Amino acid sequence: MTQRSSAGHWTAQDVGDQSGRIAVITGANSGLGLETARVLAAHGATVVLAGRNPVTIAAAADELRRAQPDAAVDTAELDLASLAAVKTAAEGLAARYPRLDLLINNAGVMFAPYSLTKDGYELQFATNHLGHFALTGLLLPSLLAVPGSRVVTLSSNGHRTGRMNFADLQAARHYNRYTAYGRSKLANLLFTYELQRRLAKARAKTLALAAHPGTTRTNLTRHMSALSNAAMDPRLAPLNSWMVQDVKMGALPTLRAATDPAAIGGTYYGPDGFMQLTGYPIVVTSSGRSQGREDQRRLWVESEQLTGIKYPV
Repeated sequence: MTQRSSAGHWTAQDVGDQSGRIAVITGANSGLGLETARVLAAHGATVVLAGRNPVTIAAAADELRRAQPDAAVDTAELDLASLAAVKTAAEGLAARYPRLDLLINNAGVMFAPYSLTKDGYELQFATNHLGHFALTGLLLPSLLAVPGSRVVTLSSNGHRTGRMNFADLQAARHYNRYTAYGRSKLANLLFTYELQRRLAKARAKTLALAAHPGTTRTNLTRHMSALSNAAMDPRLAPLNSWMVQDVKMGALPTLRAATDPAAIGGTYYGPDGFMQLTGYPIVVTSSGRSQGREDQRRLWVESEQLTGIKYPV
């Protein structure tokens, strides 16, 4: 049995025994995804590192094995910006793992310049939402086969700036990289809440949850301004610790959503500090726009049409 920290905060020490559990983690070659995999593997889970670049994914797997020689680590090539690649990856994963305990939709891009995927979709919306929507739908049978399985999707504080523009989801008329990012992160929550409602209606034993890391130092910030990145410099930790944290802290909301036995479907976890920027993971409240059932249902229908994926629930 694990012991909670003396301050009463939920930490990585509270991740219970994960032996026998299988977790697929997208974007696990670095940052939050790799840290999440490291902690789960240290507690006995088989972790599948899924990512676009097979070289960096293999290197991440080797890094975990060097640090934990007994770690059960697998890899999967997955390009979320290509629906064909998502389908190929999902077919391979379902064949290897007909029973799946955790799907952690962690990968993402932030503030990227305007570009379209091979499918003709705006990059941030396609990668952050549509790719994960398709992957989850394709892997859901493997998850439904395991009572207590979970889908954890990462959102962001940025969702609060997001607004769904169903008349222009691909930002073809006007593109603003910050607006597009906020929309994609809002979509992550709309998706989670609608998925949980569908799972509950079907009386499935799988849960859908969401989490966000606050402001965490990762390579996701590469498209931020030089000034913003300078403000997050770890050498300024005595001054900026109230607004930015390292990946070990940033991964805790995901880990709690994935492993806390008391977690409830439809729950959103984030840091407990000022404006949810940093801190230990607690249940947090998302924006009012994320809780609109009409938008949740409409996004689901739009996502089915755009991906061609129909869910079994």
